[in-house]
Amino acid sequence: MMQQSCITLIANDPARVDPLAIDQLHATARLDGISRVVGLPDLHAGNGIAVGAAFWSENLIYPHLVGSDIGCGMALWETDLALRKFKLGAAERKLHDLDTPWQGDSQGALIAADLPAAMADPSLGTIGGGNHFVELQRVEEVADSERFDELELDRDRLWMMVHSGSRGLGHAILTTHAAKHGSAGLKADQPDGLAYLARHDQALNWAMLNRRIIAGRFAEKLGFEGRCVLDICHNSVTPHHGGWLHRKGAAPADRGLVAIPGSRGDFSYLVEPLADRADVALHSLAHGAGRKWSRKDAHARLSRRYRPAELERTELGSRVICEDRRLIFEEAPQAYKDIGGVIGDLHDAGLIRVIALLRPLLSYKTRRV
Repeated sequence: MMQQSCITLIANDPARVDPLAIDQLHATARLDGISRVVGLPDLHAGNGIAVGAAFWSENLIYPHLVGSDIGCGMALWETDLALRKFKLGAAERKLHDLDTPWQGDSQGALIAADLPAAMADPSLGTIGGGNHFVELQRVEEVADSERFDELELDRDRLWMMVHSGSRGLGHAILTTHAAKHGSAGLKADQPDGLAYLARHDQALNWAMLNRRIIAGRFAEKLGFEGRCVLDICHNSVTPHHGGWLHRKGAAPADRGLVAIPGSRGDFSYLVEPLADRADVALHSLAHGAGRKWSRKDAHARLSRRYRPAELERTELGSRVICEDRRLIFEEAPQAYKDIGGVIGDLHDAGLIRVIALLRPLLSYKTRRV
C-alpha cells in the first residue's frame, strides 16, 4: 500500500499500476474540496477519470467523478436449480431474444420501485454494451466454510451474476449537468446540487430494477427461480462521514457482501468486507479485475491472433455468447488484469475475507436479433 499526500494506493506493487491512471488520480486530487483519493487494485485509466477509485469531498459533489453510468453494479443470485440439472449446451440454445425490449409491465415495475412511470424506456431490462454481462456460475471453492454456512449459501446450485447499470438514463443526467456546469462541483444543499442528487438517486434505483428484470428474463428462459444474495452499485456519490464519497468503478464496503468478478475467463470472488481497516480505502473495494489494455488496444492485439470463434471458449472450459465481432475482442480475458492479484492486494491490506470462488459456466453479452 502506498500513501502520498491525500492519495492512497491499495497495491502490493505500485510500480505495476498504469502511470496514466496515477496521473488521473493526482488530477482529481487537485479539484477544489477533494480531501482524500483512493486507488484500488483494479485501478486503470478512464476517460479523464481513473476507474477503480474513490474520492471524498467535504462539501462538493462532482457528477463527472460518478460518470455516465450511474448505478452500474453487480447483482448475484443463488438459483434453485441444482447443478446436476444444468445442461450447458441446452442453456446456450435457449438464450435468445434477451437484447430486445422487455415485454413486461415497465410502468408497473417502475411504480413498484418508487420511480415515476414516465421513466419507462425500451432499454429497461436489457444488459447494454461495454463490459456488461450476465454470467452463469457454480461454486468452485468455499474459502470460509463457517461463514458460507452461516449465510445459508448452497454450493450445489447454479449461480447467476448480473452486471449492468442505468443505460441511457445516467448518460442523459451527466450530459445535462455538464452542459450547464462542465466539470465544476456542486454544493449539495443548493438547488442544482439537490436536483442532481434527486436524479442520481432515481438512476441508482432504475439500475437496480434493471438488474432484477434482466435476472428475471434469464430465469424465465432457463426455468429457475432464485434469491438475490447481493446487489451493489459501483458508480455513485453518497453521504459519508459528513462529506460526499464518490465511487467510480468501486464497490461499497459498507453494504454487506460484495461480488468481485474476474474476466469472463476467470473466477469471480464472493467476499465480505472487514470493518477494522475499511476507512483506509474509503470503505470501498475493487469492483472487478480492471482493464490491462484499453478497448482499442485489445482489439488491435487480439484480432490479429484469434478468430472470434476461438474466444467463445475459455481456458476454464466456459462458453461465451458475444455476437458483436468487435466487442468479443475488446472484452476478452486477455484484456484484463489477473483477478487473483487484485483479490490478494485487498486481502493483504486487511480489507476483505474471501468466502467463495465462483467458476464461470456461460457468459452472455449480446446476441444478434
